[in-house]
Amino acid sequence: MPADKFLLLGIVGCTGTGKTALGAAVCRELGRFREGGEVVSCDSMQVYAGMPIATAQPDEDERCGVPHHLIGFLPPDEKYSVARFCNDARAVIADITARGKVPVVVGGTGLYYSALTQNLHFSPEESDAETRVQLRAEAEADGGASLLEKLRAVDPIAAERLQTGGIGRIVRAWERYLATGLTPGEHDALSRAEKSPYRSLTIGLDCRDREKLYARLDSRTEQMLRNGLWEEAERFLENCSPTARQAIGHKELAPALRGEISRDQAVDNLKRATRQYAKRQRTWFLNKTSDVRWLYTDDYARAEDLHSAAMDILRACG
Repeated sequence: MPADKFLLLGIVGCTGTGKTALGAAVCRELGRFREGGEVVSCDSMQVYAGMPIATAQPDEDERCGVPHHLIGFLPPDEKYSVARFCNDARAVIADITARGKVPVVVGGTGLYYSALTQNLHFSPEESDAETRVQLRAEAEADGGASLLEKLRAVDPIAAERLQTGGIGRIVRAWERYLATGLTPGEHDALSRAEKSPYRSLTIGLDCRDREKLYARLDSRTEQMLRNGLWEEAERFLENCSPTARQAIGHKELAPALRGEISRDQAVDNLKRATRQYAKRQRTWFLNKTSDVRWLYTDDYARAEDLHSAAMDILRACG
């Protein structure tokens, strides 16, 4: 990799695999070879202030004295986006590097990580709010089928890719086309035209035994509930941006808080949503992120052994 590029380490994977602990451990261990590392969070929900339980923000003990960036800095009524994340992360990475330290990007939001490391740039949203509302209403009326067909007429490859991507992505793709005249494929080509300023090394965490991971996620959910997740959800659901309102843990509890379902049913829904989210994260990093060095947490009896394996990868890559 070219020596004139910024060094960037990434620790990615699905929720519940130990990324936070590994990120802090790597940063501290880097102090033996360089000036140390600092964590740059790559999580679309941890940016929000006042939502530490639902978004699993690391507390002071979990940070182990390592500086963590892009966590809890944004009011929950503000919208956040991948474009804004990339701008914020690039500035933080430049600052960490200028101080002689190594940025360690830690998180499970795959789109954010890919956009950052592949140097994707996003054109500004130029359509007005009324157009956006109309497009969303049209998409929700038929599950996105009409917008997908319009998109298929101008970019069949993108339409095929977005077919299982959710209504929101279909709306954004068609909205961008109306605003800029660029198909998704043309936009991606332009976005990828600039070479990345980073030489990145990515470690992915996974678990070979799915049932062990799901049991761990269920246990963590129960702990979050004991730590006050019900109260946190009640405080913030009515005062959040559409982005923050999607935090897993808040939206699943909302029906129970409104009296529409029982609390037990809401908890079951939350556990199911968490497992489904983990599956989506794993699929993204397997299919959309190249050159990931995978480590499987259930291969190691102790967290320290996992951390040593990660450092062995870093040493082997120089």
